[in-house]
Amino acid sequence: MPVFDYKGKTLAGAAVQGSLKAKTRNDLERVLRQNRILVTSISKRAPEINIKIGTGIKRQEVSRFTRQFATMIGAGLPMVQCLEVLAAQSENKELAKIVSQVKDGVQGGSTLSEALARHNKVFDQLYTNMVEAGEMGGALDAILQRLASYREKADRLVRKVKGAMVYPAVIVFVAIAVTVGMLAFIVPVFAKMFGGLNAELPMPTQVVLQISHFLKANFLYLVLATIGAFAALTWYRKTPAGALVTDKILLRSPVLGTLVRKSSVARFTRTLGTLLASGVSILDALDITAKTAGNTVIARAIHKSVMSIAEGDTITAPLKASGVFPPMVTQMISVGEKTGGLDEMLTKIADFYDEEVDEAVSALTSIIEPIIIVFMGIVIGAILVAMYLPMFDIIGKI
Repeated sequence: MPVFDYKGKTLAGAAVQGSLKAKTRNDLERVLRQNRILVTSISKRAPEINIKIGTGIKRQEVSRFTRQFATMIGAGLPMVQCLEVLAAQSENKELAKIVSQVKDGVQGGSTLSEALARHNKVFDQLYTNMVEAGEMGGALDAILQRLASYREKADRLVRKVKGAMVYPAVIVFVAIAVTVGMLAFIVPVFAKMFGGLNAELPMPTQVVLQISHFLKANFLYLVLATIGAFAALTWYRKTPAGALVTDKILLRSPVLGTLVRKSSVARFTRTLGTLLASGVSILDALDITAKTAGNTVIARAIHKSVMSIAEGDTITAPLKASGVFPPMVTQMISVGEKTGGLDEMLTKIADFYDEEVDEAVSALTSIIEPIIIVFMGIVIGAILVAMYLPMFDIIGKI
């Protein structure tokens, strides 16, 4: 079902905007009229790439729900009615079921944050804490708008990083497939031809033939070994020690490390800045940020910052000691602490590093592509030369 962006006004004259799923523009206009919104413009949104979060519910669906919820709350609609409408218009049955359960919880006397917290696989701790802060401060609509903006920018960052990994991975896969295909199917044809010559083959030719023979004789074992190695690495990555080691390697890698570092800094500053701006206490905000950091090295640095603040020190020293955060970032955070505008400073850093991630993605693609192509050319060229060397010798003798 397509998604439409709309702008309009409430009966009181307040401007509202948001997005909703609908079969047609007319269906959307009818839904908005039912919610007492006078439509001024409607535009169809282009299809977007969705990233699943492991529950059958896509990240973008949760972000879209948040934006729609914020718009409806801001328009003055009752919370239960908002949840009922959002559950009815959701195309994802699992999300519709969860939203209905949240509505039932609110009707049963629970706060919105308590009802959301019962579904922590969809609405994480950051989400529920921000909603709780909005409820306590009487600014739920503003907090939901900020939360929707945060999620949309975070989703965009995830898509950028994952998108940067897809293209090099495809090129590497093609290069490996072509090389294996040549060794398994083309080289054996030459091997049969050379077998009838009864002549000593050049050393490069012998090496390629031996590799081809080994590959054909042990192909199944090599596939099983590769799968086993991948499974072992995945298991090791999930252990605390393994996560720390692999994250350190990623941060220190020559090409990929820059992208990982910048995206991690962007996520950290965006998350912490959003929580602080929403009224969450600094200690709680740091604890939540550590859990959602996505990088063990950064999470350890954040936990040290919590201890530092608890002891009456600043947040900056542990971040400097981690070696992950650039001096500019720690200096700006230090200034934000001293001036009392830490949330604004963190948001500025996050906006800056979002642009840096764009540049890092472009740089990564432009560097990796020629390296892989050159490597692929050298390997395939070496195989072809090794296969033609005996022919050159025969022609020379003739």
